[in-house]
Amino acid sequence: MLNSLTINNIVLIDRLHINFEDGLCVLSGETGAGKSILLDSLGLAMGGRGGRELVRHGCEQASVTADFYLSGKHKIWPLLDEQGLTYEGGQIILRRTLSADGRSRAHINDQAVSIGLLRKVGDMLVEIHGQHDERGLLNSAGHRKILDDYGQYSPLSDKVRNCHKKLTRLLTELSSEEDKLAAARLDEDYIRHNLRELEQLSPEMGQENQLADERSRMMQGEQMSDGLNDILSSLLNKNGIDGAIRSIIRRLNRMAGQGGGILDPVVESLDRAADETSAAIAALEEILRSMEFNPHDLENTEERLFALRAAARKHKCLVDDLPKIIADFEQKLHALEFSDGEVLRLTQEVKTARAAYHKAVGKLTTARKKAANDLDGLVRDELPPLKMEKARFLTEIVPLEPSEWGAEGAERIEFQISTNPGAPFGGLIRVASGGELSRFILALKVVLARNTTVPTLVFDEVDQGVGGAVADAVGERLKRLATEAQILVVTHSPQVAARAANHWLIEKSEKQAGGDVFTSIISLDNDDRQEEIARMLAGANITDEARAAAVRLIRG
Repeated sequence: MLNSLTINNIVLIDRLHINFEDGLCVLSGETGAGKSILLDSLGLAMGGRGGRELVRHGCEQASVTADFYLSGKHKIWPLLDEQGLTYEGGQIILRRTLSADGRSRAHINDQAVSIGLLRKVGDMLVEIHGQHDERGLLNSAGHRKILDDYGQYSPLSDKVRNCHKKLTRLLTELSSEEDKLAAARLDEDYIRHNLRELEQLSPEMGQENQLADERSRMMQGEQMSDGLNDILSSLLNKNGIDGAIRSIIRRLNRMAGQGGGILDPVVESLDRAADETSAAIAALEEILRSMEFNPHDLENTEERLFALRAAARKHKCLVDDLPKIIADFEQKLHALEFSDGEVLRLTQEVKTARAAYHKAVGKLTTARKKAANDLDGLVRDELPPLKMEKARFLTEIVPLEPSEWGAEGAERIEFQISTNPGAPFGGLIRVASGGELSRFILALKVVLARNTTVPTLVFDEVDQGVGGAVADAVGERLKRLATEAQILVVTHSPQVAARAANHWLIEKSEKQAGGDVFTSIISLDNDDRQEEIARMLAGANITDEARAAAVRLIRG
């Protein structure tokens, strides 16, 4: 419930603090006293529209603070937890400040929040019903939720939402897999062709360097072999070094006998040279034998090296990355096969999920029709005492096209009325006049009160244009409604005021100094309350008869 409301520097209000009570709370006062400002201020604290024009003239800043106390089971607590807002003891304090330059700030429990969040929390705490109010019951967008809350079939609603969520997720996954499969199929021939080429080439890590080294060695070996063969030929021909040395040794041996041994050292040196030369020739021949290769080997090596490099250029990568390209192609083909299976699997899951969703939707629709029929009957029963016996109320359930079905089901819900026999049904705000609209809303709220989750309901002049027995019926219903929620009523009706548990008088007066006009509020005791109800009965000149009538109204 709303514990208190503190208003600072809002239009005609310089400072106002009201401590509210539970039950039926009445606010009365003469026209122009500032009752609408009071409700505008409350709406401001709930996240309603606010501009610089609301800031009291000559002030830099205006503020409104609404203090609430709620039970521990209210659905607002999970929302605060989700938003990371702290609270304790069931208390929620909403505060809104306006600056003269138009800036606006919002706080929940002294924690800065967005205006949007303040409005969301405010809508869960207070419903304000006025003749020009387009929220709450007058907003057809919320009628489906109102009917669902009344019907108390949240398990069915939750089932529909969960089934829709699952179906939506599966449809998204299926669409994604179908897109991937379609793209993969467009590339399938290209992938298979290139994979065959690369598999035939069978590239390996490091193979480019290995082939390049072999090619270089073979090319260098071919050039060196030609030169070594020339050298070997020079060594072995008849004019070669080996032949020349051995010819000289033979001549020296023939001359050795004549020299008395003087040539022996020369012969020995030449023998050694001849042996070394023979060893060099043998080593050179061995080298040439080791360098022998098939010319086709060089051709094959070059062909493979160039093929690897051409493949790398084609796929815009390094030769060493070609094995990765093969792995990528293989993975894409595997993904193609997997996606094909995934599409089949998801198609079946979507079929199953859609059937479950349709089944849940059907049960919810049946429950809504039953709740709508019950609601229509109860509201019709409330209309005759409110002097609207010719009016009719209808909860219209409009089936949607399957393509429009969603998490909230398969139908659009709108509360409609007809105020005269034979007149067509239409939306609440389009058909009813100001007084009729207020009474329709009152009848609805009386029926819905047993399931309401909003702790505070505000009615602005719900009794406008009615009096006598109708006003008394309005008062009786407001009192009954106050057993389910805290009710704040702005009224000019003495019959409504007489049923209040608490009564405040709103007045407009002038300050002693300066003559500034301001609005004040006074909590009325029993005597003052009788006097105010007498004023509401008689007008400016209160008579003893009016006072007696006020006492009778209060006593019931």
